Amino acid sequence: MEVDYYEVLGVSRDADDRTIKSAYRRLAMEFHPDRNGGCKDNEAKFKSISVAYDCLKDPQKRAAYDRYGHAAFQQGMGGGGPQADFGDLGDIFETIFGSAFGSGGGRSRPRRGADLRFDLEVTLEDAFHGKTTEIKMEVSVTCEPCQGSGAAPGTSKRGCDLCAGRGKVRAHQGLFVIERPCPNCHGSGEVIESPCRECRGEGRVDKVQALAVEVPPGVDNGTRIRLSGKGEAGPMGAPPGDLYIFVHVKQHAVFEREGTALFTRAPISFTVAALGGTIDIPGLDGETHSIEIPAGIQSTRQLRKRGAGMPVLQGRGRGDLVVEIQVETPTRLSARQKELLREFQETETGDECPESAGFFAKLKSALKG
Repeated sequence: MEVDYYEVLGVSRDADDRTIKSAYRRLAMEFHPDRNGGCKDNEAKFKSISVAYDCLKDPQKRAAYDRYGHAAFQQGMGGGGPQADFGDLGDIFETIFGSAFGSGGGRSRPRRGADLRFDLEVTLEDAFHGKTTEIKMEVSVTCEPCQGSGAAPGTSKRGCDLCAGRGKVRAHQGLFVIERPCPNCHGSGEVIESPCRECRGEGRVDKVQALAVEVPPGVDNGTRIRLSGKGEAGPMGAPPGDLYIFVHVKQHAVFEREGTALFTRAPISFTVAALGGTIDIPGLDGETHSIEIPAGIQSTRQLRKRGAGMPVLQGRGRGDLVVEIQVETPTRLSARQKELLREFQETETGDECPESAGFFAKLKSALKG
């Protein structure tokens, strides 16, 4: 008895191509013989799934099947019946078993060398001005005697006898022929008879290298600098990877940083806070920045100097310098100073410090309530 192809895949007759393909892949993975210990029932189910999908994925075959049913593929009605689609089976194999079973021909290419990471610590001054620094690290580099080939100088590689230079070998598994990377040449298609003594056939050696790193002005914690081609050399002459420099900025004794803004705290005397004045802040740029103190300023008030902060990384301009004021109460007064303060105290009316007067007024009112 012939079964309905739509029922085999478990889809409706108006299902679109994506739905049909999704159903086929799900069922093919479920009933594949290699996943079911060679079960004959599952093997038969797998064949019927493949035949049904081969018909329904082709617009012309599907149209003929919808009109004439299975008779469309009998003798005289369009030729032979649907065949299993091995292109899609290659996708199934790769999903189940990994890329070694996927489709694709030719020898495998040597893989690119690994990317490397180096953590570089710089001062805030270095981050402001930028600098060129030298780092040293051990890294795999291309072997000089063999130029990365892995073969001893004066010799060369030859084609692999096992795979005839293809880099792949075929093996029968059930009804299918599976290609795997050649175990003798590891997919390269070539073997080395006389390995290089320096690298032992690897094509690369470990060596301490000194590299110049250009740190641009404005770098911050986590800034990443890429040195193309300075990573680990690839095996057998393959291209090298890249080196990534991760910048870490040391904590500064005076300034704190937030983006392009520089923060610092400046203590001032209570007389400057009361009368106003000017304070000078030396900047990372080597200049002295004058900050105007308005009369009556309070602690924690922040004053901003535009354009005196950190440079913009790979851009123009600079951030701001932000100074937080801390009013310092004197602790070492002379007798004359104390006398003058007492005279001042005697002249106070309570209006000199409106915030404290207002606070105590609110406190009294709250307690009465």
